[in-house]
Amino acid sequence: CMMRLLKFTFNAFQENTYILYDDKNQGIIIDPGMSTPSEWEEVMQALEVNTLDLQAIVLTHGHIDHILGIHRLLEWKPLMPIYSHEITQEVLNAQPDYAMLFGIHLPSAPQITHFLEIGEPLKVGEETLDVLFTPGHCPGEVSFYHASSKTLIAGDVLFYESIGRTDLPGGDLPTLLDAIREQFWPLPNDTTVFCGHGPETTIGHEKVHNPFIE
Repeated sequence: CMMRLLKFTFNAFQENTYILYDDKNQGIIIDPGMSTPSEWEEVMQALEVNTLDLQAIVLTHGHIDHILGIHRLLEWKPLMPIYSHEITQEVLNAQPDYAMLFGIHLPSAPQITHFLEIGEPLKVGEETLDVLFTPGHCPGEVSFYHASSKTLIAGDVLFYESIGRTDLPGGDLPTLLDAIREQFWPLPNDTTVFCGHGPETTIGHEKVHNPFIE
């Protein structure tokens, strides 16, 4: 069984959006950040070229740069479910006001339709992702691990030789470091980490080279 992954980098924050899909081309979009017509077109072309059936929107966390594409997705497919942690709804509720600080118009706070439970896997077609609870950068943040391909979708928790910032509302450095140590370090060293910003890395590389984690 295979999990396939497409990576896009969108919006002024250079946020990484991911599409994951199975052998039968059933997929999800994680952290849809597209904010312009050309970025939207990029996603549409990828779906067409790969003949993908996009079945759900999934959020690692609720920050503005990770949700800018949701309204457009729901215009395109109004009944598409949105999966995230229950706490993330509180973060989403604050984003329209937060967006105004950046001169971004967010018409309304997206509404999560399905709350993810820690320990209950998330289905991607016939594949499953483990849901890891990884707060510290943002309250309620979750990460997703696909065991057979050793793929980790890490949101803004862990970056290449860096970590998520903890100076935003609800951020907490000790909480973030605990999440990385408890949830990420037990994973195989050759796990590929797909981050919310910047390039990929591996668990093994970060254990040795990440200056923020003892």
